[in-house]
Amino acid sequence: MADLLALSSRIIDSGHTDQPVNRVTNELSEIAPGIAMVESFSHCVALDTDAGLVCFDASGVMTGQAVRESLRGWRPAPVSHLVYTHGHADHVGGSMFFADDRPVVVGHENVAVRMDRYDYTSTWNLIINARQFGGVSGDLNFSVGDTGTGLEVQANPKARRFLPAATMRPDETFRDSHEVTVGGHRIEMHHARGETDDHLWAWLPEQKAVVTGDFLIWNFPNAGNPQKVQRYPIEWAAALRRMVAMGPELLLPAHGLPIEGADRIARVLGDVAGALEDIVRDVVAMMNSGANLDTIIHTVKVPADTLAKPYLRPLYDEPEFVVRGIWRQFGGWWDGAASRLKPSPDAHLASVLADLAGGADVLLRRAEQAIADGDERLASHLADLAGWAAPDDPTIHGGRAAIYLARRKMESSLMSKGIFAAAARESQQVVDAATAV
Repeated sequence: MADLLALSSRIIDSGHTDQPVNRVTNELSEIAPGIAMVESFSHCVALDTDAGLVCFDASGVMTGQAVRESLRGWRPAPVSHLVYTHGHADHVGGSMFFADDRPVVVGHENVAVRMDRYDYTSTWNLIINARQFGGVSGDLNFSVGDTGTGLEVQANPKARRFLPAATMRPDETFRDSHEVTVGGHRIEMHHARGETDDHLWAWLPEQKAVVTGDFLIWNFPNAGNPQKVQRYPIEWAAALRRMVAMGPELLLPAHGLPIEGADRIARVLGDVAGALEDIVRDVVAMMNSGANLDTIIHTVKVPADTLAKPYLRPLYDEPEFVVRGIWRQFGGWWDGAASRLKPSPDAHLASVLADLAGGADVLLRRAEQAIADGDERLASHLADLAGWAAPDDPTIHGGRAAIYLARRKMESSLMSKGIFAAAARESQQVVDAATAV
């Protein structure tokens, strides 16, 4: 079993990462006396008390059972309390495997609102999560039909829900803060908006430990996810500053490695907070100067040495997407270009431009030249235009797929890699359909 604290200390102190820090092993490590962490798709942090285990998060539906089994191998005691740091599916979807213990489930009051939203938009969330990992909606085996009173999703009966119906809902909720005492152990919970509007972080005063949930993920903060609802970088940074003020000597995240040492924890949380504060400051300053989104996106940057820190690498989300999220939070969805307020359909614009250029094949050739020249942004624009202008042409779409696969290899973040892989798969489906005829 790896010594996770020694590993994280070495990585933080050296500034170099020589092995993965976000691991899905479903193995349990005792981090401190009476405190354990199961590394999974989202971790489960457990506190052993005389009244049973207090668990923070249940991981997802695909990993929750393995997590619960690892906990049983550590302590046979039942789970007395299950605390949701927030309502994302990878944190609550595995709760069904904790249900036999009949735990008291605790979460912010907006967790239930999130679960209702997931029920309402279940198939949409399946689509965007498939795309995030390189899939396309065709993988989900559903159709949309008009019932006469509105559009209705006609799903394959075997199609899964985004959030399992058996997911346990909170029994105890709160708005700002909440405190419980279990087996003589006091646990403080504090709400703060960050990755979500239903997020909490917990303070264990006896252990001088902070349970951060996704406020720290050992990647650049997921504060700008291009397919998800609003994130809150200002409040996120403030929450990190408040955690530092508590003087924690042990940090237990929901992704990545635990961290020990007050100075080390303060440095990590301070660096993450500073990165968010700087990007918000620069974006808002440019907005106040009247700049449009295009100018801001291509101007506001995070220094390379900041992104090189082991806990700030842009391997999941990335700063450019956070810039867009800040714009959306304060400026709405319109980017400032008049033509995009009420735009022409993409396919119509693409057809006109293809006619002007001399055909969709001309656009594709120019896209191929752009990717060869290292201008992957221009290449993607032109490849999309070619594909929209010739939606059924396997040659055009074969070229578009190749461009997006090439671009995928150039990207660092999972968000970009997944969306570009999905674009390549969309075009490859056109090629495959033509070949099958």
